[in-house]
Amino acid sequence: MPGFFSSFFQWLSGLFFSKTADITVVGLQASGKTSFVNVITSGQWSEDVVPTVAFNFRKIRKGNVTMNVWDVAGQPKFRSMWERYCNGVNAIVFVVDSTDHGNFETARFELQQLLAQPSLSGVPLLVLGNKNDLDGHASVNDIIQALQLSKIQDRPVSCYSCSMKSQHNLDIVLQWLAGRSH
Repeated sequence: MPGFFSSFFQWLSGLFFSKTADITVVGLQASGKTSFVNVITSGQWSEDVVPTVAFNFRKIRKGNVTMNVWDVAGQPKFRSMWERYCNGVNAIVFVVDSTDHGNFETARFELQQLLAQPSLSGVPLLVLGNKNDLDGHASVNDIIQALQLSKIQDRPVSCYSCSMKSQHNLDIVLQWLAGRSH
């Protein structure tokens, strides 16, 4: 019987105390953006992910938080759309392939271009160094240095090393995202 009351209370409090977080996921192509969205929505990772064309939208409920997630394509021709989908959100998630050291400079440039937009001033940033299950992945400190995250002063910035495949650190990432809800 105590389990019933606990479940009922959670359901009832979810009705009256639910929160929403609008989140946009961006990053270079093949960094793991869509895999991230798939894993947090279904708990399933797949190697057969079709590259996103333009954007995908998913609604995810975790506890009393509903997350509206925009997964925006990372190919060069779609990067000009990033600002539009990041405008007015509670958080920007920037996914980096932590094994693709050769693209860190491009990732830094694109992130700096995005964050320079006045409409995005103050929007919290979460950088995910994906694919930490693979040999040769960059550490969090390497990613912070390569993307010059310590120079970002106009918003909260967090960086985590994670793996969509093994789901390493995704619980912390979800807590961080839920903390951005209103």
